[in-house]
Formats: sequence, C-alpha cells, structure tokens
Amino acid sequence: MEHMGEHSIVFEEFKEADFPRLISWITTEEQLVQFAGTAFHFPLTKEQLIDHLKEPDRHIFKVIHQDTNAVIGHCEVYEEDLQTRRLCRILIGDKRFLGKGYGAALVAKLTKWCFSKPAIEVVALNVYDFNTAAINCYIKNGFIKVGLHKSATQVGHERWYSFRMTVNRSSFAAMINP
Repeated sequence: MEHMGEHSIVFEEFKEADFPRLISWITTEEQLVQFAGTAFHFPLTKEQLIDHLKEPDRHIFKVIHQDTNAVIGHCEVYEEDLQTRRLCRILIGDKRFLGKGYGAALVAKLTKWCFSKPAIEVVALNVYDFNTAAINCYIKNGFIKVGLHKSATQVGHERWYSFRMTVNRSSFAAMINP
C-alpha cells in the first residue's frame, strides 16, 4: 500500500478543461503570487491561462493521484536553456493531500522527468524565502540554495524575496541510486 511514494502520482497534460479546478484552488492574491510569482494577476482567469498554455518552452501538467484518479495538483517545467530546466508553479491544490509527502514525491518525479533528457545537467527553481515547507521539500530532493534574488515581489504592504535552488544531474542520481 504505497500512498506517498513516487508511484502513487502521475502527471498528464494540463488542458483548458482543467482551468476551473486550478482557479478554484487559488482564492487570494497571496496564494496566486506564492504559486506563480508575477506571471499572473489576481484573480486568475481562463484568459490568462489560455495565454500561458501558448508558451512554447513550457510543459504544463495536472497531477493525478493514481489510487483514486483524483486530480490533486499542478506543476510546470520551463525550458530555461539547452542544459537547464526550471520547475515552477508546483501546487498540491487538493487540501486532503497536503502534508502527506505528495509535494516531495511530485518534485522527485518532475526532476527525474527533466533528467530523462540526456542534455539536461541542472534542474532549478525559485521559492520565496519564507516558504519553509516548500524549501524543505526541495532539500529532500537534493536541491541546494544557490542565491537570493536581489529584487523583491511586492505583495500588499510586504516585499517577498526568493531563493534560487538547483540540483545537478550527478547529485540527483546519487540520491536516487545511493
């Protein structure tokens, strides 16, 4: 009975039919910025997502819990350059699945997917410095902090700073094949 491992989730292409679910998971401006940085403006709309789907260097997925076939999350991979992929917009949106290891399993599976392409040497991501649950999830998957972004995102009266975190192919391979 594997419920938190890598094999209990799969990802499939995110399509227009999935828009209402994703929109329903993001109910505040803070949630939207934490999820997507400044890529969207609140409230998230179908029109914004249609434009987002058209970006050629972006792979956008819905996350499915295999045992129940429920869509529980969202994730994306951006082709930063020929050797680097960036994980972004990672969300376990179904609250029943929060805090149970699904985020870490998703990050592991996405990172493995990126490294399945031989040219990819580095998988990167950006995360707000206060998001300790996400940072710990990334550290579990071998990511290390490589810098704090100098510019901040303004959210209401607050300024949010983000870290860049990366894992290289050999570090990740050593983690999954010790």
